[in-house]
Amino acid sequence: MKKTLKYLFRFLLLVIVAFVVFFFWASSPTLDETEYAKLTEVEEIKLPENDSIFSIVTYNIGYLSGMTNNLAVESPKELFDTNLAKVVSETKKVNPDIMAFQEIDFDASRSYHVNQQEEISKIGFNYGAETINWDEHYLPFPYWPISMHYGKVVSGQSIVSKYPLKDQKRIVLERVANEPFYRGVFYLERLAQVVKVVLNGSEVVLINIHLEAFDKATRIKQFNEVLELFNRYKNRYPTILLGDFNSSATDESAIIQKIFSMKNVGNAAFDVVNIENTFNSKDPYERIDYIFYTENSIEYVSGKVLNDFEQASDHLPVFMKFKLK
Repeated sequence: MKKTLKYLFRFLLLVIVAFVVFFFWASSPTLDETEYAKLTEVEEIKLPENDSIFSIVTYNIGYLSGMTNNLAVESPKELFDTNLAKVVSETKKVNPDIMAFQEIDFDASRSYHVNQQEEISKIGFNYGAETINWDEHYLPFPYWPISMHYGKVVSGQSIVSKYPLKDQKRIVLERVANEPFYRGVFYLERLAQVVKVVLNGSEVVLINIHLEAFDKATRIKQFNEVLELFNRYKNRYPTILLGDFNSSATDESAIIQKIFSMKNVGNAAFDVVNIENTFNSKDPYERIDYIFYTENSIEYVSGKVLNDFEQASDHLPVFMKFKLK
């Protein structure tokens, strides 16, 4: 009996040690934290010839997984290649000066280690700003099959531009209160990515966000953090706040209503009587992606939801043309 207990104790001790080693390996980052925000540019750049009208897009690209995003399915490389080709093709047609992405992979096994920012930038975006919000060796989502949990994920938010970018800030927003420790260790950080773009000598502040999707109370707190940030810049610079707010335009109790009612804040490609939806891309039923701008310093020219991007992501992009006043 004593011998049996001795072996059982050793076995349990081995299991505990193995779990601790696995946990520390799985939750350890692959990058140094100093690499979580960086600017890139191509040498010998010739700026576009543009007298006054600029354009910008916000796009939750869903790491190019299309309608398989958040589903417990293993997507083939062909799906990602097809979706990348679709995004590149449609982007060339729209020809924006600036694009802000959410859920973009920089180096992830789930998207076959393609740096999606670099690939899209090849079509003429010579300036890039990346911010990392997910850096893991192991990602326990989707919950099944377990084989999909293994493999590095480096993902986050990105802004690519034909015009110079400067002064990037990576601001981590409030986390879900009282979340289980394992969720806090493996779940992404919600960010506000702030960067200035220099348009014909004028500095324009861009705030690219991706708010909490599942916990409404946390989303409200994050939105208020972002709104405070927006208010801090909007009287000193032309300012554009854009991204995936995860807040429905048709929900009268949603926190997004707070900015709808603000004076001197425009909302691109938005008509409250005839709302163009952005999610999901297969059968759009709600608007959760937005471009807001300061009306005292930015003149709205036109805007639209880019339906022709189809199901390269589970979201549709939003496009805006504008002038600086």
